[in-house]
Amino acid sequence: MSSWRATVFTLFPEMLPGPLGVSLAGDALVRGVWTLETQDIRDHGIGRHRSVDDTPAGGGAGMVLRADVLAASLDAGLAAGDTRPRLLMSPRGAPLTQAQVRDLSQRQGVVLVCGRFEGIDERIIEARGLTEVSIGDYVLSGGELAAMVLLDAAVRLLPGVMGKEASGAEESFEDGRLEYPHYTKPRDFEGRAIPEILLSGDHAKIAAWRKAEALRITQERRPDLLQGAEAKAEPRKR
Repeated sequence: MSSWRATVFTLFPEMLPGPLGVSLAGDALVRGVWTLETQDIRDHGIGRHRSVDDTPAGGGAGMVLRADVLAASLDAGLAAGDTRPRLLMSPRGAPLTQAQVRDLSQRQGVVLVCGRFEGIDERIIEARGLTEVSIGDYVLSGGELAAMVLLDAAVRLLPGVMGKEASGAEESFEDGRLEYPHYTKPRDFEGRAIPEILLSGDHAKIAAWRKAEALRITQERRPDLLQGAEAKAEPRKR
């Protein structure tokens, strides 16, 4: 079986693998479960100084990554017929979800484009079929950190990365709820005891307790998740 392939287009290839080179992702990278390739957008910059940006049309602050430069980088770095999803890390993109991450982990890999400056020329998004994705409602200096977040989330779901395959099935967002609380030794910590039911050995009662706790926490912290699940469950009106 071929490795899951990630290709990242960036002006700062030295930022990667960064944290992806350690822990679960790093071990999987060493074992060849997945591969990471970086493409330096500046290699296709214009002129002696390898210029990659210019002032925004219509005026305004900042600089904009040129469409022709990024197009040249993408065309040179991707083979014809490469069908991997092409994602642009962008704060105006659709929010990244666990469902999307799981879908990406089941494909051949992913192509990630990291913007910088004020943004990238809008025309390249349509011209090269980029899909904008956001990791949250805030703005970063560039897309590299966001790309690493997406990659970490996807790589840990690849077969053989996590110690127990069931580990990924009971996590937050997998069933539209946040995860239940976890406990381990010591049995008593500063007057706080492990809930007795978890020590009972009754697996059915433990499962019911965890389900109830997951529901309680979700209702308290992210009721929007439950509303979304209810909306999906509603039958379509004819």
